[in-house]
Amino acid sequence: MAAANQPSHADCEYIVVGSGAGGGTVAARLAEAGHTVILLEAGGDPRKLSGGDSVSPDGDRLPVDYDVPCFHPFASENEALRWDFFVRHYEDDELQRQDPNYREEWNGQRVDGVLYPRAGTLGGCTAHNAMILLYPHNADWDGIATLTGDSSWRSDNMRNYFERMENCHHREAERVLSEVGINPSRHGFKGWLQTEKATPMVSLKNRDLLEVLFESVAEAAKDIGSAADEVRWLAQGQLDPNDWRTVQEDSFGIRYTPLTTCNHARTGSRERVLDVSQRYPDRLKIELNALVTRVLLDERSRAVGVEYLKGERLYRAHATPSNDAAETQCLYCSREVILAGGAFNTPQLLMLSGIGPSEDLQQHGIAVKVNLPGVGKNLQDRYEVGVVNRMNFKEWNIFEGAKFDTTDPQFHNWQDHRNGPYITNGGVLSLFKRSAPERPLPDLFCVAFLSKFQGYFPNYSRLFVDNLNYLTWAVLKAHTNNRAGEVTLRSNDPRDVPQIDFHYFDEGTGDHGEDLDSVVDGIRFVRKLTAKLKEQSLLAEEELPGDHLQSDDELRDFARSHAWGHHASCSCAIGPREQNGVLDSDFRVYGTQGLRVVDASVFPRIPGFFIVSAIYMVGEKAADVILKDASSQA
Repeated sequence: MAAANQPSHADCEYIVVGSGAGGGTVAARLAEAGHTVILLEAGGDPRKLSGGDSVSPDGDRLPVDYDVPCFHPFASENEALRWDFFVRHYEDDELQRQDPNYREEWNGQRVDGVLYPRAGTLGGCTAHNAMILLYPHNADWDGIATLTGDSSWRSDNMRNYFERMENCHHREAERVLSEVGINPSRHGFKGWLQTEKATPMVSLKNRDLLEVLFESVAEAAKDIGSAADEVRWLAQGQLDPNDWRTVQEDSFGIRYTPLTTCNHARTGSRERVLDVSQRYPDRLKIELNALVTRVLLDERSRAVGVEYLKGERLYRAHATPSNDAAETQCLYCSREVILAGGAFNTPQLLMLSGIGPSEDLQQHGIAVKVNLPGVGKNLQDRYEVGVVNRMNFKEWNIFEGAKFDTTDPQFHNWQDHRNGPYITNGGVLSLFKRSAPERPLPDLFCVAFLSKFQGYFPNYSRLFVDNLNYLTWAVLKAHTNNRAGEVTLRSNDPRDVPQIDFHYFDEGTGDHGEDLDSVVDGIRFVRKLTAKLKEQSLLAEEELPGDHLQSDDELRDFARSHAWGHHASCSCAIGPREQNGVLDSDFRVYGTQGLRVVDASVFPRIPGFFIVSAIYMVGEKAADVILKDASSQA
């Protein structure tokens, strides 16, 4: 649509596309600062929709799938919320087909990939994630500052954004001290995002058994670093992974995992934007069921608005996509368009708008507005594997009678008392370590779940219900070297899902096997953590990788075929344009005016262990940058 079709008036000052951790955060801040914002979301409100999941495929599991922390796997498979992407880990068919989670077809459609759950709903993926809030490493922020020459990205300054957004409820003594200006932990205690610590499962039931596990963990932890450091970090941070004093030192060892819950129910971007829109209804308007199809650019490549389709379930990644025709509508803004669709959808939307690699755009008949080769490139993720153990008993006592629905005693304990296993995300405890002494940062996060978890595939969450006698150690390899992933268009139809290729391990960025060896180190480490359980015949069998796989080469092959990820990022990276950067350090898309990106795709390298905290922080930072620009233009 040409700029000549733009009306004489604008509908708002800012249009934000996507309501997840980045888009919801920046939209709310701009509205609080007095600006008019329209927030567009392709899905509906997760607490007002109806949909079944693997537990009740023909029933309605909302809003409990959204609310109950332990139900997050079911939220990711709830048909009202879920967008099912199927991604390629390998271009090589032989390698790809070795993955047991690979599917050639699903729901009568050719999918040719591995399930990658996303949420198409208000709040984006904060509506189905595991609610873990872990602070990124300082080196992640300092690296962006060095790359861009922009000191505002330095880690000390970025901590201010964490403090601004967090409302910490798991360090009560620190909260009291903060009231008199003493805050060595640098937690936030007055922000909008509440964080809590779930009651450790060890205190609930199965105490004797879990104590054996804790003893094993404590013994293994002695081998991963200085005992003196551990004692000092314990005294300072009390096992809190987000305490500023331990973060500065890139600490390792046993930690608990803070969750983004309020009264032990999920909270996130949805609650943030609804709160602001209720307080400032004349400033923040939320338009649901609006699938944005392109950014409208004038003759100077200035973003003046967006075109979108109005209707439910229009995107073909939806669990039950609609084939109905949809009405095309346009919105116009006087200041800026801000894209926050995530690592898959933001590059897709840029390319549909004529911004991206010119050859790729021309192949699909899209007129090139800005030749920007980095769009969709540099896609990154973690590597994760599960070490899955079947226990020598029928079920964990805390899950006795559990059906993971509203009829069981665990749900009523959550509903009436906000207690019991359902206030957790299923995790028991976690550890951080270096996979090798020469690694500059701790790069392995190992977390124990009282469940069977071996990656993502259709109906994967059903395993949580049918297997109540399992212990899975999930090994997450952070700070991966691979930057070879890419998002490309399948067609110029905005309702189609893009092609997503991660190019895992040897197929990606060459690193002499470092990432793969790190995963193997993680597998060997968590095997130590279950050694006492095996000695005492509490562990019946290690099902994955399996005791028959022992050599490094055997475990490498296992990792190649079984690894997965769920923190896609970096596909519209900040960095020099000549190095395939897409954005400058102020989130502006090169070659355009009035167009920014604020989501997981902005990072040059994937940060920390769990990405959502970093996305919330860039949402806060982007708001500051945008408001500063607005005031200079006033």
